[in-house]
Amino acid sequence: MLTRLTVAETIKGLQEKQFSSLELTNAYLERIEALDKDINAYITVTAEKARKQAAASDKRRIEGNALSAFDGVPVGIKDIICTKGVRTTAASKMLENFVPPYSATCWNKLENAGCVLLGKLNMDEFAMGSSTENSAFFTTKNPFDLACVPGGSSGGSAAAVAADMAPFSLGTDTGGSVRQPASFCGTVGLKPTYGRVSRFGVIPYASSLDQVGIFAKSIEDCALILSYISGKDEMDSTSVPVEVPDYSVLLDNGVKGMKIGLPKEYFGEGIAKAISDMIKAQAQKLAEAGAEIVEVSLPHTGYALPAYYIMATAEASANLARYDGVRYGLRVERDNLADMFKATRSQGFGAEVKRRIMLGTYALSSGYYEAYYNKTLQVRTLVKKDFDDCFAAGIDCLLTPTAPTTAFRLDEKSNDPLAMYMSDICTVTVNMAGLPALVVPCGELGGLPVGAQLIGAPFAEEKLFRSGRVLENERLIPQFRNREGR
Repeated sequence: MLTRLTVAETIKGLQEKQFSSLELTNAYLERIEALDKDINAYITVTAEKARKQAAASDKRRIEGNALSAFDGVPVGIKDIICTKGVRTTAASKMLENFVPPYSATCWNKLENAGCVLLGKLNMDEFAMGSSTENSAFFTTKNPFDLACVPGGSSGGSAAAVAADMAPFSLGTDTGGSVRQPASFCGTVGLKPTYGRVSRFGVIPYASSLDQVGIFAKSIEDCALILSYISGKDEMDSTSVPVEVPDYSVLLDNGVKGMKIGLPKEYFGEGIAKAISDMIKAQAQKLAEAGAEIVEVSLPHTGYALPAYYIMATAEASANLARYDGVRYGLRVERDNLADMFKATRSQGFGAEVKRRIMLGTYALSSGYYEAYYNKTLQVRTLVKKDFDDCFAAGIDCLLTPTAPTTAFRLDEKSNDPLAMYMSDICTVTVNMAGLPALVVPCGELGGLPVGAQLIGAPFAEEKLFRSGRVLENERLIPQFRNREGR
């Protein structure tokens, strides 16, 4: 079945003319039509555009003018990443009819390589959530159990790849929004080093934490894709001019001689014992492949989650101030400017976005700035120092759980924001420190996937791929079930 192929297999098939891009694209569009009414991964399906792009790709290949190895490969894009001429909503009523006049750099690079856009993927509104239940349009379901969440905020991106409705997808990760859904949906998920991939054209949530990430079916796919979308971008001052290697040629260098750290703070209270045991079993696999396993400590981990939610909401409060009904997006007409602002923001934002704007505004307000926001910056420095000390001591990468549990049930945490925020306990430190992290499926518990998280030093994605390659198992295949999970 064409939609079961990895990106690497798809590239090989296109190059060897086993199938055309149009045949491949039609296979994905047919699968989306058949399955997405139950899963709800896509906000917008760009069927007409995809078929035109695929036909153009086939013509180029016949003429010997393929743009790249990726020419003709389909992709799904999280709906927070701008796509010129294609509606980009951030899953919000505020931007329900927004059609950007430009593309994000990450999509622009893929489009210039000949990739085919299948559509835009569902998410928590403005990337604020851990379950994709905060979308203004509908909730995405987990392909392994339709009664469970796919994770968030990039839940649509994870579900589409898990359900073979896209060979790979792009998401964004501000505090775990690629890695936690990857774990919940049984895909590979990569959050690159901050600055490795341009953020230009990505609708911002928290600018110092946001990073474009990848969902794929294999480590090899992730490595191939990262090489294409990485690099310095003059349109993004935070992108870094660090050389981008061909990651795919380094995959099989193994872990012999590498030192893998197990941070004790990630295996304690709040993490399900069965998940801790599964991750420790992955450490044994790395040891058998020649790595040295060392217990390490990241002593400021316990302060990271509350600090993250102050920092992220403060940046969100500033970033979302632009949605005022004046320049673009929703405008609710009223008799005067003040009432128009109030009505537009009241109707345009959902409950979770309003909650985070208010939290962030409070943290930045006069009299509280020093006590709250400035303290989070100090915690961030300490969290980063913990990681720096580990890597300086010779640790090549760290192995941890990705989430404290498997995917939880729909509505289980939607009325308890604090319980929902705790879903990010294993992931937020990576964003605070600007590090790369990779999630690799390592098995199932009760029919739901579990992912192991590998954390690396800045720009050390190569070591993550090598370690992940050792852990990579046969792909987990979801069983589609009805809404009750029977």
